[in-house]
Amino acid sequence: MSKKEEKKPKKAKGAQEALPEEAAPKAKKQKAGPSEPSRMKVHYSKDVVPALMKHFNYTNVMAVPKLEKIVINMGLGEAVANAKIIDVAADELGKISGQRPIVTRAKKSIANFKLRQNLPIGAAVTLRGEKMFEFLDRLVSVVLPRVRDFRGVSMKSFDGRGNYTMGLRDQLIFPEIPYEKVDKIRGMNVTIVTTARTDDEARELLKQMGMPFRQ
Repeated sequence: MSKKEEKKPKKAKGAQEALPEEAAPKAKKQKAGPSEPSRMKVHYSKDVVPALMKHFNYTNVMAVPKLEKIVINMGLGEAVANAKIIDVAADELGKISGQRPIVTRAKKSIANFKLRQNLPIGAAVTLRGEKMFEFLDRLVSVVLPRVRDFRGVSMKSFDGRGNYTMGLRDQLIFPEIPYEKVDKIRGMNVTIVTTARTDDEARELLKQMGMPFRQ
């Protein structure tokens, strides 16, 4: 029997032919590994925690106060007459925070202010984790020094429970906002929520993280 007439061996059940390279499915892209922690987060872990433990004589590292969240709130009373202002302000707040804000609405109607219940009157965003540390880093190292005649932030803006609130007069101090595209100056409140039990602990925490308090 010639070689041409030889029968090919039968394939075992379940066996599949090898696909050519072109027909083979493309390998899935590997997901990128975890990103490096922000500079402020590393500073908190390496420098701030040991400094606070020494200052307040903490015996357990879990007792050291830490940042919980940062809330940025922009009130827009003029939105009662022009609802389009909400979209512009929300876009600016999103650029500032790096996160999509939510629209805040009126809880009740007030006839004297022509305010109806559920009417949009502002925008707010809550930052946690890496975005919180990145925003605080930009705030203390870039944004606040851009304020005209800046001499430090007030040390009296704590609420008695370890939380700090500051008011910013306009959004132009943030480099993310282009000056030529701003139609109106809008202020905002920045609230830094901590796990500190007292204002003294929260004040020292923020001071160690670079908050420029007024002397």
